Amino acid sequence: MDLAELAERHLVARRRTAAAAVLGAVREWRRLDSRDLTESWAQSAPRLLAVVTAGQTAAAATAQAYTDRATVLQDVRPEPTGTVSAAAFAGYASDGRDLAGLLYLPVIDTKQAIASGSSLPEALGLGERSLRMLVDTQVADAGRAADGVGITANRALTGYVRTISGGACGRCALLAGTRYAYNTGFQRHPHCHCTHVPVASRSKGPPAAVNPRTYFDSLTPAQQDKAFTVHGARAIRDGADISQVVNARRGISTAGSWVANGVTHRGRIDRTGTVTTTTFGTSRRSLAGRRLRETGAGGRQVRRLTPEAIYRLASTRDETIRLLFQHGYIV
Repeated sequence: MDLAELAERHLVARRRTAAAAVLGAVREWRRLDSRDLTESWAQSAPRLLAVVTAGQTAAAATAQAYTDRATVLQDVRPEPTGTVSAAAFAGYASDGRDLAGLLYLPVIDTKQAIASGSSLPEALGLGERSLRMLVDTQVADAGRAADGVGITANRALTGYVRTISGGACGRCALLAGTRYAYNTGFQRHPHCHCTHVPVASRSKGPPAAVNPRTYFDSLTPAQQDKAFTVHGARAIRDGADISQVVNARRGISTAGSWVANGVTHRGRIDRTGTVTTTTFGTSRRSLAGRRLRETGAGGRQVRRLTPEAIYRLASTRDETIRLLFQHGYIV
Protein backbone atom coordinates (compact mmCIF):
# COMPACT_ATOMS: atom_id res chain seq x y z
CA MET A 1 0.00 0.00 0.00
CA ASP A 2 1.32 3.46 -0.86
CA LEU A 3 0.48 6.78 0.75
CA ALA A 4 -2.14 7.73 -1.82
CA GLU A 5 -4.01 4.46 -1.29
CA LEU A 6 -3.86 4.87 2.48
CA ALA A 7 -5.33 8.38 2.21
CA GLU A 8 -8.10 7.17 -0.10
CA ARG A 9 -9.03 4.34 2.28
CA HIS A 10 -9.02 6.77 5.18
CA LEU A 11 -11.26 9.18 3.29
CA VAL A 12 -13.71 6.44 2.24
CA ALA A 13 -13.94 5.08 5.78
CA ARG A 14 -14.67 8.53 7.16
CA ARG A 15 -17.37 9.14 4.55
CA ARG A 16 -19.01 5.90 5.63
CA THR A 17 -18.86 6.99 9.26
CA ALA A 18 -20.51 10.29 8.39
CA ALA A 19 -23.13 8.56 6.24
CA ALA A 20 -24.04 6.24 9.12
CA ALA A 21 -24.47 9.22 11.44
CA VAL A 22 -26.64 11.00 8.88
CA LEU A 23 -28.82 7.91 8.51
CA GLY A 24 -29.32 7.73 12.28
CA ALA A 25 -30.15 11.44 12.44
CA VAL A 26 -32.69 11.17 9.62
CA ARG A 27 -34.43 8.31 11.45
CA GLU A 28 -34.90 10.61 14.44
CA TRP A 29 -36.09 13.45 12.20
CA ARG A 30 -38.77 11.31 10.59
CA ARG A 31 -40.12 10.35 13.99
CA LEU A 32 -41.05 13.96 14.74
CA ASP A 33 -44.69 14.83 15.32
CA SER A 34 -45.44 17.54 12.78
CA ARG A 35 -48.30 18.78 14.99
CA ASP A 36 -45.83 19.81 17.71
CA LEU A 37 -42.29 20.06 16.36
CA THR A 38 -40.86 21.72 19.45
CA GLU A 39 -42.08 19.13 21.95
CA SER A 40 -41.33 16.11 19.78
CA TRP A 41 -37.87 17.51 19.06
CA ALA A 42 -37.23 17.84 22.78
CA GLN A 43 -37.90 14.11 23.09
CA SER A 44 -35.72 13.17 20.09
CA ALA A 45 -32.85 15.58 20.76
CA PRO A 46 -30.98 13.39 23.32
CA ARG A 47 -31.00 10.44 20.92
CA LEU A 48 -29.92 12.63 18.01
CA LEU A 49 -27.12 14.16 20.06
CA ALA A 50 -25.91 10.67 20.98
CA VAL A 51 -25.90 9.61 17.32
CA VAL A 52 -23.86 12.62 16.20
CA THR A 53 -21.46 12.43 19.15
CA ALA A 54 -20.82 8.75 18.41
CA GLY A 55 -20.15 9.62 14.78
CA GLN A 56 -17.70 12.36 15.77
CA THR A 57 -15.87 10.02 18.14
CA ALA A 58 -15.62 7.28 15.51
CA ALA A 59 -14.34 9.76 12.91
CA ALA A 60 -11.67 11.07 15.28
CA ALA A 61 -10.66 7.63 16.55
CA THR A 62 -8.79 6.74 13.34
CA ALA A 63 -6.51 9.80 13.36
CA GLN A 64 -3.67 8.36 15.44
CA ALA A 65 -3.32 5.15 13.43
CA TYR A 66 -3.65 7.05 10.16
CA THR A 67 -0.94 9.63 10.86
CA ASP A 68 1.42 7.00 12.30
CA ARG A 69 0.93 4.69 9.31
CA ALA A 70 1.39 7.58 6.87
CA THR A 71 4.72 8.39 8.54
CA VAL A 72 5.95 4.80 8.25
CA LEU A 73 5.00 4.65 4.57
CA GLN A 74 7.43 7.54 4.01
CA ASP A 75 10.23 5.46 5.56
CA VAL A 76 10.28 7.67 8.62
CA ARG A 77 9.80 6.60 12.23
CA PRO A 78 6.81 8.28 13.96
CA GLU A 79 7.68 10.63 16.83
CA PRO A 80 4.34 11.16 18.61
CA THR A 81 4.42 13.31 21.73
CA GLY A 82 1.18 11.75 22.92
CA THR A 83 -2.00 10.05 21.74
CA VAL A 84 -4.87 11.87 20.05
CA SER A 85 -7.95 11.78 22.30
CA ALA A 86 -10.95 10.93 20.10
CA ALA A 87 -13.43 11.97 22.78
CA ALA A 88 -11.95 15.48 22.82
CA PHE A 89 -13.43 16.19 19.38
CA ALA A 90 -16.97 15.01 20.09
CA GLY A 91 -20.04 16.50 21.71
CA TYR A 92 -19.67 20.08 20.47
CA ALA A 93 -19.86 21.85 17.12
CA SER A 94 -16.71 22.52 15.12
CA ASP A 95 -17.15 26.27 15.69
CA GLY A 96 -17.05 25.66 19.44
CA ARG A 97 -20.71 26.20 20.22
CA ASP A 98 -23.28 23.88 21.74
CA LEU A 99 -23.97 20.94 19.42
CA ALA A 100 -27.57 20.55 20.55
CA GLY A 101 -28.24 24.18 19.66
CA LEU A 102 -26.75 23.70 16.22
CA LEU A 103 -28.86 20.60 15.60
CA TYR A 104 -32.01 22.56 16.44
CA LEU A 105 -31.51 24.78 13.36
CA PRO A 106 -33.42 22.39 11.03
CA VAL A 107 -36.49 22.78 13.24
CA ILE A 108 -36.19 26.56 12.91
CA ASP A 109 -35.77 26.23 9.15
CA THR A 110 -38.90 24.07 8.99
CA LYS A 111 -40.99 26.50 11.03
CA GLN A 112 -39.82 29.45 8.94
CA ALA A 113 -40.67 27.60 5.73
CA ILE A 114 -44.17 26.88 7.01
CA ALA A 115 -44.60 30.52 8.01
CA SER A 116 -43.52 31.52 4.49
CA GLY A 117 -46.26 29.43 2.92
CA SER A 118 -44.55 26.13 2.19
CA SER A 119 -46.59 22.97 2.58
CA LEU A 120 -45.80 20.74 5.55
CA PRO A 121 -44.05 18.04 3.42
CA GLU A 122 -41.96 20.71 1.68
CA ALA A 123 -40.98 22.30 4.98
CA LEU A 124 -40.07 18.98 6.57
CA GLY A 125 -38.03 18.09 3.50
CA LEU A 126 -36.15 21.36 3.80
CA GLY A 127 -35.46 20.67 7.48
CA GLU A 128 -34.23 17.17 6.71
CA ARG A 129 -31.80 18.44 4.07
CA SER A 130 -30.49 20.99 6.56
CA LEU A 131 -30.03 18.27 9.17
CA ARG A 132 -28.20 16.01 6.70
CA MET A 133 -25.77 18.81 5.87
CA LEU A 134 -25.10 19.67 9.51
CA VAL A 135 -24.51 16.10 10.67
CA ASP A 136 -22.36 15.17 7.68
CA THR A 137 -20.21 18.26 8.15
CA GLN A 138 -19.83 17.96 11.93
CA VAL A 139 -18.70 14.34 11.75
CA ALA A 140 -16.23 15.08 8.95
CA ASP A 141 -14.94 18.16 10.80
CA ALA A 142 -14.28 16.13 13.96
CA GLY A 143 -12.21 13.66 11.96
CA ARG A 144 -10.27 16.37 10.15
CA ALA A 145 -9.54 18.22 13.38
CA ALA A 146 -8.24 15.00 14.94
CA ASP A 147 -6.05 14.34 11.89
CA GLY A 148 -4.61 17.84 12.23
CA VAL A 149 -3.75 17.26 15.88
CA GLY A 150 -2.23 13.89 15.00
CA ILE A 151 0.02 15.58 12.46
CA THR A 152 0.98 18.39 14.85
CA ALA A 153 1.75 16.03 17.74
CA ASN A 154 4.00 13.85 15.56
CA ARG A 155 7.34 15.64 15.28
CA ALA A 156 8.32 13.47 12.32
CA LEU A 157 5.64 15.25 10.27
CA THR A 158 6.03 18.78 8.96
CA GLY A 159 2.57 19.29 7.52
CA TYR A 160 0.13 17.86 5.03
CA VAL A 161 -0.98 17.86 1.44
CA ARG A 162 -4.65 18.29 0.68
CA THR A 163 -6.21 15.45 -1.28
CA ILE A 164 -9.60 14.97 -2.90
CA SER A 165 -11.76 12.10 -4.06
CA GLY A 166 -14.56 11.59 -6.54
CA GLY A 167 -17.34 14.15 -6.23
CA ALA A 168 -15.08 17.00 -5.11
CA CYS A 169 -16.19 20.47 -6.13
CA GLY A 170 -14.16 22.86 -8.28
CA ARG A 171 -13.01 24.88 -5.27
CA CYS A 172 -11.50 21.80 -3.64
CA ALA A 173 -10.02 20.58 -6.94
CA LEU A 174 -7.91 23.72 -7.16
CA LEU A 175 -6.60 23.23 -3.63
CA ALA A 176 -5.67 19.58 -4.25
CA GLY A 177 -1.96 18.96 -3.99
CA THR A 178 -1.27 22.15 -2.03
CA ARG A 179 1.20 21.64 0.78
CA TYR A 180 0.44 23.21 4.18
CA ALA A 181 2.37 23.55 7.43
CA TYR A 182 1.34 21.42 10.42
CA ASN A 183 -0.40 24.39 12.09
CA THR A 184 -2.55 25.45 9.14
CA GLY A 185 -6.27 24.86 9.72
CA PHE A 186 -8.01 22.70 7.14
CA GLN A 187 -10.30 24.72 4.89
CA ARG A 188 -13.60 23.12 3.99
CA HIS A 189 -17.23 23.75 3.10
CA PRO A 190 -20.45 21.95 4.07
CA HIS A 191 -20.45 18.33 2.81
CA CYS A 192 -16.69 18.58 2.12
CA HIS A 193 -14.83 15.29 2.48
CA CYS A 194 -11.34 16.25 1.43
CA THR A 195 -8.61 15.11 3.79
CA HIS A 196 -5.01 15.53 4.94
CA VAL A 197 -2.13 13.47 3.58
CA PRO A 198 0.60 13.77 6.24
CA VAL A 199 4.07 14.76 5.00
CA ALA A 200 7.17 13.60 6.88
CA SER A 201 10.17 15.82 7.54
CA ARG A 202 12.56 13.57 5.65
CA SER A 203 10.11 12.66 2.90
CA LYS A 204 11.42 12.88 -0.65
CA GLY A 205 8.59 15.23 -1.48
CA PRO A 206 4.83 15.72 -1.18
CA PRO A 207 2.64 12.74 -2.07
CA ALA A 208 1.35 12.54 -5.60
CA ALA A 209 -1.87 14.48 -5.91
CA VAL A 210 -4.58 14.83 -8.50
CA ASN A 211 -3.87 17.67 -10.89
CA PRO A 212 -6.95 19.94 -11.16
CA ARG A 213 -7.05 19.60 -14.94
CA THR A 214 -6.56 15.83 -14.77
CA TYR A 215 -9.39 15.62 -12.26
CA PHE A 216 -11.62 17.74 -14.50
CA ASP A 217 -10.89 15.56 -17.53
CA SER A 218 -11.70 12.40 -15.53
CA LEU A 219 -15.30 13.57 -15.03
CA THR A 220 -18.23 13.15 -17.37
CA PRO A 221 -19.70 16.38 -18.81
CA ALA A 222 -22.58 16.13 -16.32
CA GLN A 223 -20.16 15.72 -13.42
CA GLN A 224 -18.07 18.62 -14.70
CA ASP A 225 -21.16 20.83 -14.78
CA LYS A 226 -22.04 19.85 -11.21
CA ALA A 227 -18.54 20.41 -9.81
CA PHE A 228 -17.61 23.55 -11.74
CA THR A 229 -21.07 24.96 -12.67
CA VAL A 230 -22.49 24.72 -16.18
CA HIS A 231 -20.90 27.90 -17.49
CA GLY A 232 -17.63 27.35 -15.69
CA ALA A 233 -17.27 23.80 -17.01
CA ARG A 234 -18.03 24.98 -20.53
CA ALA A 235 -15.35 27.66 -20.28
CA ILE A 236 -12.79 25.10 -19.10
CA ARG A 237 -13.71 22.71 -21.91
CA ASP A 238 -13.23 25.61 -24.30
CA GLY A 239 -9.68 26.10 -23.03
CA ALA A 240 -10.04 28.51 -20.11
CA ASP A 241 -7.63 28.14 -17.20
CA ILE A 242 -9.29 26.43 -14.23
CA SER A 243 -7.73 28.79 -11.71
CA GLN A 244 -9.24 31.74 -13.57
CA VAL A 245 -12.67 30.13 -13.69
CA VAL A 246 -12.87 28.94 -10.10
CA ASN A 247 -12.32 31.14 -7.09
CA ALA A 248 -10.67 28.58 -4.83
CA ARG A 249 -11.46 30.49 -1.63
CA ARG A 250 -15.08 31.23 -2.32
CA GLY A 251 -17.35 29.32 0.00
CA ILE A 252 -14.40 27.77 1.82
CA SER A 253 -13.91 28.28 5.56
CA THR A 254 -11.97 26.77 8.42
CA ALA A 255 -13.64 24.90 11.25
CA GLY A 256 -14.07 28.19 13.10
CA SER A 257 -17.13 29.10 11.06
CA TRP A 258 -20.26 27.44 9.79
CA VAL A 259 -22.87 27.89 7.11
CA ALA A 260 -26.61 27.97 7.67
CA ASN A 261 -29.27 28.93 5.15
CA GLY A 262 -26.58 29.92 2.68
CA VAL A 263 -25.06 32.51 5.04
CA THR A 264 -21.58 32.13 6.52
CA HIS A 265 -21.39 33.00 10.20
CA ARG A 266 -18.26 33.35 12.29
CA GLY A 267 -17.69 31.13 15.28
CA ARG A 268 -17.69 32.10 18.93
CA ILE A 269 -15.22 34.92 19.62
CA ASP A 270 -13.55 35.24 23.00
CA ARG A 271 -12.30 38.50 24.49
CA THR A 272 -9.21 38.54 22.26
CA GLY A 273 -11.55 38.89 19.30
CA THR A 274 -9.56 36.39 17.25
CA VAL A 275 -10.07 32.82 18.42
CA THR A 276 -12.85 30.28 18.85
CA THR A 277 -13.49 28.58 22.17
CA THR A 278 -15.97 26.19 23.73
CA THR A 279 -17.13 25.41 27.25
CA PHE A 280 -17.76 21.76 26.34
CA GLY A 281 -15.44 19.38 28.13
CA THR A 282 -14.37 21.92 30.77
CA SER A 283 -16.08 20.46 33.84
CA ARG A 284 -13.96 19.79 36.91
CA ARG A 285 -14.01 16.06 36.14
CA SER A 286 -13.03 16.38 32.48
CA LEU A 287 -9.44 16.03 31.29
CA ALA A 288 -9.25 19.52 29.77
CA GLY A 289 -11.08 21.04 32.75
CA ARG A 290 -8.60 19.57 35.23
CA ARG A 291 -5.56 20.59 33.20
CA LEU A 292 -6.82 24.13 32.64
CA ARG A 293 -7.60 24.61 36.32
CA GLU A 294 -4.23 23.18 37.36
CA THR A 295 -2.48 25.84 35.27
CA GLY A 296 -4.86 28.60 36.33
CA ALA A 297 -6.09 29.15 32.77
CA GLY A 298 -9.60 30.35 32.04
CA GLY A 299 -10.38 32.25 35.22
CA ARG A 300 -13.77 31.67 36.85
CA GLN A 301 -15.39 30.41 33.66
CA VAL A 302 -13.04 27.96 32.02
CA ARG A 303 -13.17 28.05 28.24
CA ARG A 304 -11.41 25.64 25.98
CA LEU A 305 -9.58 26.66 22.81
CA THR A 306 -10.44 24.78 19.65
CA PRO A 307 -7.48 23.24 17.73
CA GLU A 308 -7.89 25.93 15.05
CA ALA A 309 -7.58 28.65 17.69
CA ILE A 310 -4.46 27.02 19.11
CA TYR A 311 -2.84 27.00 15.67
CA ARG A 312 -3.51 30.74 15.44
CA LEU A 313 -2.18 31.60 18.87
CA ALA A 314 0.91 29.40 19.22
CA SER A 315 4.14 30.73 17.76
CA THR A 316 6.20 27.51 17.98
CA ARG A 317 5.54 23.81 17.64
CA ASP A 318 6.45 23.24 21.30
CA GLU A 319 3.87 25.81 22.34
CA THR A 320 1.28 24.30 19.99
CA ILE A 321 1.77 20.83 21.45
CA ARG A 322 1.69 22.22 25.00
CA LEU A 323 -1.65 23.94 24.34
CA LEU A 324 -3.11 20.87 22.62
CA PHE A 325 -2.13 18.84 25.69
CA GLN A 326 -3.44 21.47 28.13
CA HIS A 327 -6.79 21.67 26.36
CA GLY A 328 -7.24 17.90 26.32
CA TYR A 329 -6.68 17.02 22.65
CA ILE A 330 -3.56 14.94 23.40
CA VAL A 331 -3.31 12.38 26.19
